[in-house]
Amino acid sequence: MSDTTKKAGLPYKWRVLISVIFGIFMVILDTTVVNVAFQTLRRDFGANLNDAQWIISVYVLSLGISTPMSGFLADRFGIKRMYVVGLGLFVLGSFMCGVAPNLWFLVAARALQGVGGGIALPLGTAFLFNAFPPEEQGVALGIFGIALVLAPALGPILGGFLVDQDWWRAIFFINLPIGLLGIFLASRWLKEQLSDHKPPLDILGLVTSALGFGAVLYAASIAADEGWTSTKVLTWFAVGGVSLVAMIFIELFVAKEPLLDLRLFKKSRFTVASLIGWVSVIALFGAEFLLPVYLQALRGYTALRTGFILLPLAATAGVFTPLAGRLYDKIGPRPLIVVGFGVLLLNTWQLSLLEADTPISWILFLLALRGMALGMTVQTTLVAALSVVPLSEVARGSALVNATRQVVQSIGVAVLATILASTISQPVKELQDFFQNQAAAAPAAASAASGGICSPQQGPPLGVTAGGPPSGAVPGSGQPGVAPGGGLPAGVPNITPELVQRACAENIAGFERAYRFTFYVAIVAAFLGLFLPGWPLKWAGRENTGGAPVAAGH
Repeated sequence: MSDTTKKAGLPYKWRVLISVIFGIFMVILDTTVVNVAFQTLRRDFGANLNDAQWIISVYVLSLGISTPMSGFLADRFGIKRMYVVGLGLFVLGSFMCGVAPNLWFLVAARALQGVGGGIALPLGTAFLFNAFPPEEQGVALGIFGIALVLAPALGPILGGFLVDQDWWRAIFFINLPIGLLGIFLASRWLKEQLSDHKPPLDILGLVTSALGFGAVLYAASIAADEGWTSTKVLTWFAVGGVSLVAMIFIELFVAKEPLLDLRLFKKSRFTVASLIGWVSVIALFGAEFLLPVYLQALRGYTALRTGFILLPLAATAGVFTPLAGRLYDKIGPRPLIVVGFGVLLLNTWQLSLLEADTPISWILFLLALRGMALGMTVQTTLVAALSVVPLSEVARGSALVNATRQVVQSIGVAVLATILASTISQPVKELQDFFQNQAAAAPAAASAASGGICSPQQGPPLGVTAGGPPSGAVPGSGQPGVAPGGGLPAGVPNITPELVQRACAENIAGFERAYRFTFYVAIVAAFLGLFLPGWPLKWAGRENTGGAPVAAGH
């Protein structure tokens, strides 16, 4: 390593890694932190569920629109410049969220966050590929993966604590010091990579990709609530599907310099690794979606306590992700994927057997095991896919992988939510909707009284006594959800022990079906992993696709 690659004794590649970790950690942390605060935001802004849902949906929508553009922007204006711009937009959006005076100002600020995150995330990955030599790219992405698994785990804990203290605006303000540090490090440490060729903007590709990815992501975000056969959902899926088909035709046959290089799918390793990556986000992240619902709605745990229960998943993933990266460089992706998904299969089957009284110690063990599987697979598929992409095109390859994963993950979560909802009968649904609305209206009282649907030792949900109003309610007091005279509002079923038991049983059956679905998905991923290169066959590492790491002094 020459002197030009060092600064204050630290090689350039490690400066890149540190810079990218700080920037991307902020982007990923914000996703799960905001989810925890959703009901609080809805209450404070006096928003109904459909309007408040835009706080979540618009962020996913903006990510889906901006991510495909990130590669082009890097080629056109420089990867360092656009990475810093992406972080800057995210920090600015975070500040605007923190000072938002009303719901729609907050929604607009969340959109700005999504645009910034969609630009920064794939470019951060591209920086790592260009900075590290081929034989260390697995290690680099493995260490980087620690931030990717820790951020979603810390989000519920941090968000839960701040929401409990009624400091929801701090959820957004904490991004400011992290983001500004990320911008400072990137501006000071990263080297610009400018191409001699300035590609023209593929306008048709931009329009069709933005409309296609955006419409599909939006449809997926509302499918579970609206119903997959609703006119609204079908319309948006149709718009997205037609737009994506048009985009594929344009990118392959019309555009001289396409926005997304779909020809990368001609490379078998890229295609197989991408397929496994799509499958893995459904199979693996099912736990991150399903278990919090199980722990809070059924067992009655707070968001903060739920976050602590989920920590073993992040802890073991944080250990195995860099270890898997080191092994990837030596033995290739096949053994890691096959073993990882083998562990996941056993783990998912056990999770499908959860009952209302399953010991938390057993759940902690299953989560730790799942973290091991996550650490061995998620980053491995990303490195394997990009290992056949020329270094000069890694930014566009990363944009393609990230954009498609976002779509698949959103659809997967919507499918799991639908599977859960499909087991719930109408009387139970009315009961749960009533208490969800009551929690949104009076979260402090709800938190104090909530016992969870399947927590008989604490009583029925929100402290409701069998056949009567919420416990502690004074007839005629005007307490949210209680009609004058102490009765339940019109349309709310009579709450009996039998109805509560039925609600618990139906929800448990829903979780079983959802986890069985992810079990079968994991079987597909394990099978596809056999087609990747690696041990027991010879593993040569990154294919010779041209280019040299920037760490070489360029």
